[in-house]
Amino acid sequence: MQDMMDRMDIAFPNLGIYLENVPKSFHVFGFEIAFYGLIIGIGVLCGVLLAAYVARKEKFDADVIWDFAIYAIIFSIIGARIYYVVFAWDRYKNDLLGIFQLRNGGLAIYGAVIAAFTTLGIYCKVKKQNFLQIADICVPGLVLGQVIGRWGNFMNREVFGEYTDSFLAMRLPVDAVRASDISEKISAHMIEGTNYIQVHPTFLYESLWNLALLLLMLCYRRYKKFEGEQSLLYLGGYGLGRAWIEGIRTDTLFIPHTTVAVSQVLAIVLFVVSLAADLVIRQRIKKKTTPAVTLGSGTESGK
Repeated sequence: MQDMMDRMDIAFPNLGIYLENVPKSFHVFGFEIAFYGLIIGIGVLCGVLLAAYVARKEKFDADVIWDFAIYAIIFSIIGARIYYVVFAWDRYKNDLLGIFQLRNGGLAIYGAVIAAFTTLGIYCKVKKQNFLQIADICVPGLVLGQVIGRWGNFMNREVFGEYTDSFLAMRLPVDAVRASDISEKISAHMIEGTNYIQVHPTFLYESLWNLALLLLMLCYRRYKKFEGEQSLLYLGGYGLGRAWIEGIRTDTLFIPHTTVAVSQVLAIVLFVVSLAADLVIRQRIKKKTTPAVTLGSGTESGK
């Protein structure tokens, strides 16, 4: 492949793929529309549609899902932004207006997840609905939204990892990415006379991981043992993948005044807690369904 890339090009050299002039936005009637926001919007819509479909399959009122989705979308976006800004405060402390510029990226999925579950808890309390039942109905849609939404990061040239020459290695022009996302390891592997970096496409890894998780959740759904198990499968399954992926990303958000990746810690905690909770609940169910063995006290006679 060529040594010099145009600013809007993206390549996957080991796959023999070279994409020319991949835009970040387009114009409609004079208005600029960012692909990042459009793709996330498509992901959200597809996620709600899937949740409504699951609800109908389970003979649950899909209108409840649509009603909840209105609140969930609003507060999840707010939560995702707050999470990102809090742990990337150095980027915004001198540019407070930048906090509201969502088109440039900066939505943290764990912030959205925390906000979504919190919103659901309040919604169910007010509407007198079953929290675990609705959570299990909605999580497949949440995962589908993540599968699609990660491609918004692709269009924004963000959420990539360290240098790699693996099968899925991705090349991006240096001036198309944030300087803060280029690590020393990436810089050290830049070839003289070129203008690109070669990195792990961690957005792709996460999208594929979530797709596998979604298929697992849909296949296992009919076999679940208790309300809430699908939610535990999501939190633990996503946490397991995110813990690894977060470890190779270069745009990691750290716990303030440390070098500890906040989302990696959260992912590990959620995986461990979800796995433990699932095992404990299964054990309790097993004890309840196992018939007690009683010893008879019959007597023998005629001997």
